[in-house]
Amino acid sequence: MIAVIGEALVDLVAEDRVGGYRAVPGGSPANVALALARLEQPVRLLARLSGDGFGQRIGAHLRDNGVDLAWAVSADEPTSLAVATLDDSGQASYQCYLNGTADWQWTASELPNLAAAPVTALHSGSLALALPPGATVLEDLFARERRRGALTLSIDLNLRPSIVADRDGERQRVERQVRSAHIVKASEEDLGWLYPGRAVEEVMADWRAAGAACSVVTLGAVGSCLLAPDGRLYRQPARRVDVVDTVGAGDAFTGGLLAALADVGALGDRPGARLTAVAPEQWRQVLDLASTVAALTCARRGADPPTLAHAAAAMSDEPTTH
Repeated sequence: MIAVIGEALVDLVAEDRVGGYRAVPGGSPANVALALARLEQPVRLLARLSGDGFGQRIGAHLRDNGVDLAWAVSADEPTSLAVATLDDSGQASYQCYLNGTADWQWTASELPNLAAAPVTALHSGSLALALPPGATVLEDLFARERRRGALTLSIDLNLRPSIVADRDGERQRVERQVRSAHIVKASEEDLGWLYPGRAVEEVMADWRAAGAACSVVTLGAVGSCLLAPDGRLYRQPARRVDVVDTVGAGDAFTGGLLAALADVGALGDRPGARLTAVAPEQWRQVLDLASTVAALTCARRGADPPTLAHAAAAMSDEPTTH
């Protein structure tokens, strides 16, 4: 089972030219859990879910899609909101309402004993690892689990400079948290803001030197690249789709990445050794599934990742590039 911890919020997505908004369950970690469930991976989400109407809607949506919420916390605080505005190309920008909301109030007593459950990997990312006071609790959890060495640990930067604008502070945080991760995923936009002027490959090499066995960077319409434990760089072209919007596409990529790694037995105890044992052809398959899941999500409105059957059908077609 893969465990995911972090925010489960509501995206208010602007409707085209009508001035209204659509309430869509979202939040990067919750979107990753949803993608994993639709890819038929056992997944449990550790989220602080409000008892308000939005929180109840989020919980129902996740349960209906097969996400296990046994470790979810019933929170008194209100649900976090992110207002998503789409440009003409479907790219989303966000204005967030987060003060005093449920997602960031983690305490150590709310965390389960991961050693007592059949968990193979733990994933988090985005604002859950950035916003106090909960970010410190989750960072400590990852550091403890790294020392224990029984789980594959994955993080997705998914930075939000409009919310956390301290570039130097974010750089220090990311570099500290990378040392606890076996898998690090980021976007080209993340790295362009965090390390202006530095090549993507150079940053990935630094993460490898810091202890990350595998790093992956999405490159938008160009595709993605992955640095394997042996230092080999793999590149995957993007799959052509008619883009509706990009909401949740990066999270869908992460879900596809973890699902593919689970399928080849690369998640679990002795995480470094498991990732090192992944063969070159398997790395290509991992990137192919992740890229396909992300592309199919871009072809649908909102964070709506495909099922395993839908992804498999798309992968059986001849891949194309932008």
